[in-house]
Amino acid sequence: MPVIETVTSRMLYPQGDSMQRMFALGFFTVFIALWNLAGHTILGFEQSYAQPLTAVAVTIAMTLLLEWLRAWAAQENPRFLGGWTNLVSTLMPALIPAFAVGMLVYCGDRLWPIAFAAALSIASKALVRVPFGGSTQHVFNPSNFGITITLLLFPAVGLAPPYHFTENLVGVAHWILPLGILASGIFIHAKFTGRLPLCAAWMVGFFVQALVRSWLFEIPLQVPLMPMTSAAFILFTLYMIPDPATTPREPWRQVAFGLSVAAVYGVVLCLHLVFGLFIALFVVCLLRAASIALEAARQRRRATATGLARLPSGQSA
Repeated sequence: MPVIETVTSRMLYPQGDSMQRMFALGFFTVFIALWNLAGHTILGFEQSYAQPLTAVAVTIAMTLLLEWLRAWAAQENPRFLGGWTNLVSTLMPALIPAFAVGMLVYCGDRLWPIAFAAALSIASKALVRVPFGGSTQHVFNPSNFGITITLLLFPAVGLAPPYHFTENLVGVAHWILPLGILASGIFIHAKFTGRLPLCAAWMVGFFVQALVRSWLFEIPLQVPLMPMTSAAFILFTLYMIPDPATTPREPWRQVAFGLSVAAVYGVVLCLHLVFGLFIALFVVCLLRAASIALEAARQRRRATATGLARLPSGQSA
């Protein structure tokens, strides 16, 4: 049975390899699902069981609905038909933001903020797209988009506390878990996504902005560097920022992307705004979307001007 994918998504992986894309998607899906399971049974996640289940139900429903609408508009069969392989290939990208929203959004015992963030995460892939590779591609990390907009719109909703990722661990387990996350993330990005330059640039940029803030505000360096010691920071570094579908493929562009997120993060903290990591990634994705759209418009104008210049004398377009 055929594996369902878009050409643009495949092009964002090294050598445009579809198998690398499918393995990376499968790895991220299984990893975040197991992380949620461990979080609710061992690690000490403070959300209810109903919240991640709600997120999963909403993202699956949204994904199937949007794909059906796309297929209806194109007068073709939905991509999730034709067997279990097609269905799983379609739903894997939906499960990743579902588990991320269920894990990161904290809203007490309410379910509607979870449902809203999950629905918006999937909807962002259809709402905000830019020209790419002869087609279009979404540019916002779906999880980050849904979570950021939810946090900004509803002040009563917050992020889960960073300590709940390792709340119930004791002794050497406090080291083993972050090191395991770090090793798995480095492996998947080195072998399958090619996003290690982005991760490295982000961490270097984070250290530099910490140095600058330490100097500007005369605070001990360990204070702005403290977030780097948490499992939540490692997760953000390896499983949120380097989303292959919404980040550049070229290494030098990855470096620029990672440094930009760190720079915006430093500015956000200087402005005393909360949720700095999520806002910084959102802003950089927004700026990248604007630059891609402007470049595409410039190329269209150039192509139009070239075509008009080649018309025979006295002939109009």
